[in-house]
Formats: sequence, C-alpha cells, structure tokens
Amino acid sequence: MNKQIILMASFFGLLAVILGAFGAHGLEGKISDKQLETWETANQYHFYHTLALLFLSTFSRAKSQSIKVSFIFFSIGIVLFSGSLYLLSVRNLLGIENIAMIGPITPLGGVCFIIGWVALFIAAIKHRA
Repeated sequence: MNKQIILMASFFGLLAVILGAFGAHGLEGKISDKQLETWETANQYHFYHTLALLFLSTFSRAKSQSIKVSFIFFSIGIVLFSGSLYLLSVRNLLGIENIAMIGPITPLGGVCFIIGWVALFIAAIKHRA
C-alpha cells in the first residue's frame, strides 16, 4: 500500500502545484477577488491533504485498516472539497454559472477530510511502536 499512497500523493502534489500556479498567474484579472480567494482555499486544502497522504505512507507497513480508510477519505476529500471549490471559482469562465449542485459537494469533501483524520488518529492509537 505504501507505493499506492506515494503514487497518489505524487499525483495530487503535481496537480496542486500546477493548479496553484494557474490560479496565481492564469486567473488573476479573469475572476473576482472572492473567486480567486476560493481558488486559493481549494489549493491550500489540496496541499495540506497531499502532505497528509505522504505522512500516511510512513504508517503503511502497519497494514492498518484505519490507514487504508484515511488514505481513501483524504483522496476523495481532495477531489470533492478542492475540486468543487476549483470549479466554483471558474464557473463563469467555463460558462456553467447555474451549477447549484456543486455547492453541497464541498461540505461532503470536508466530511471526508474529517473521517480521514479520525481514521489516522485511530491508527496512531492502535499502532505499536
């Protein structure tokens, strides 16, 4: 599982850098300051949870079910939370302004992050040093 976690973290890290640079250089002046702030929030949480995935890889030898749960929920959280915020930020540019269904996806991603952190907490408690 270690390799799978590192590969996913590498992919998410690469994507976070690309999207962060795009937000800083490609979106300035094209979207409102509030939308740019939303993009930056998406990117921050994207990075935080990419780093959390890398941390999970240090536990991977424990073969803990909690680590697997944390890995899955951090990954889903990045896609749902950050992905929905990225999309909400640029919806005007994409011509999809009437996408009310995207708004509720963000909190679901946040719940996934919470579940991932709880699972990591449980794994740490159960892990024998």
